[in-house]
Amino acid sequence: MVLVKVLRISSITDPETRKLGKQIELVEARQRDSSPFVGVTGVGGDETRLVNNIVGQFKSLGIFPQARELTLPKLTLFLTETEYDLLGVRFEVNDVYDLIMKDGAFMLKKPTEGI
Repeated sequence: MVLVKVLRISSITDPETRKLGKQIELVEARQRDSSPFVGVTGVGGDETRLVNNIVGQFKSLGIFPQARELTLPKLTLFLTETEYDLLGVRFEVNDVYDLIMKDGAFMLKKPTEGI
């Protein structure tokens, strides 16, 4: 099971049939480590904390960018309008789903735990 997020929804037209459809891009979102400097245990612990505190202060002032999510492409769906209706899921950008892969099938399910 993988937690995925809807990154983008685009309108598409099938080049052969000229039917309208949707392209839905799902990505696995992981939070990046907020500490850019990791010290070796027992070596430089105080120095590492000091540097992390200084970098944190710079981030709070807007000098360094905040940590962003690391996005890894997982699944892109190309669906006609009819297929989208048959799927029965109304995707919105930033919606989160559990992507379950089992016995050759994919299933999207709203997560039961808070995010």
